[in-house]
Amino acid sequence: MTIVQSLSGAVLRHLPRERVLALRTSYLGLRGRLSPLLKTLHGGFTAADLRAHLEARVGNFEVLMVHSSLNFMHPYFEGSPMDLLEMLVQYVGPNRTLVMPAFYLGDPGLNNAVEHYRRNPQFDIRKTPSQMGILTELFRRRAGVKVSLHPTHRTAALGPLADAITSGHFAAGTTFGRGTPFDVMAAHDTAIVGMGKSYGVLTQVHHVEDLLGDDFPVSRQVKPVDVTVVDSGKKSLSYSLRTPIFDRPRRMPKLRTLMSRARLQAWKFHSVPMFYTRATWVTEDLLAAARRGHTIYETRKDAE
Repeated sequence: MTIVQSLSGAVLRHLPRERVLALRTSYLGLRGRLSPLLKTLHGGFTAADLRAHLEARVGNFEVLMVHSSLNFMHPYFEGSPMDLLEMLVQYVGPNRTLVMPAFYLGDPGLNNAVEHYRRNPQFDIRKTPSQMGILTELFRRRAGVKVSLHPTHRTAALGPLADAITSGHFAAGTTFGRGTPFDVMAAHDTAIVGMGKSYGVLTQVHHVEDLLGDDFPVSRQVKPVDVTVVDSGKKSLSYSLRTPIFDRPRRMPKLRTLMSRARLQAWKFHSVPMFYTRATWVTEDLLAAARRGHTIYETRKDAE
């Protein structure tokens, strides 16, 4: 993870949300003012340039899961969000499957999905926007894209495996475990790529937590909340959202101690943070680590 991303994590842990948002706005404003200098230093790239870079870096796959931030690709990316989306759709092609998070974690002012749904116990799969960036919202709305029925970790997919990835989420009983999109992706050759994002956003890490349940070596409490989920046919369904609250804070930089650099790659492309791994690698490595008692959660030694 970069210094900026590490500092961002510390800020999120220790400052009030309104202060965090003010700092983020100031930071993005400064980047905007420095755009000409930044582009002179690091150069720019087009959607075609990025595709060539991904082809060289990632290799073959059945499924491509993309985490993204257009804000942190600015000012280097010389194109629109739609240019980027069209490139990814063409890159994956008709015989492979493109996946993106379309998560909704509740009112940003609350910063707590459980509290949000206690106050507003309804999730409309069609009308509720993705909070994972403009690229994911454009993808969610694209014709032919399938979405999983889940009030916080809705996942969007386009391609031959789209139904298999999304269809079991509602009935799975957990957010990340058996039958969820993260389980299906781990069972297939799924490349996970971050563009403008560090591996700190790697949602696949939670697959092992739900696979092991009570055997996971970090204690947790589950606070269920009832949500009415409105599906694509406008049918209302009852869902019990079971969000685990772990006894220790999560520390994503610890992922570097649990996965090799070959299986968790991070680099810069024209100063844009990038990462690449495979869903199977994440699940295999974190499952083996958890059975040894090691996780991405803080230990007493970490806190000292």
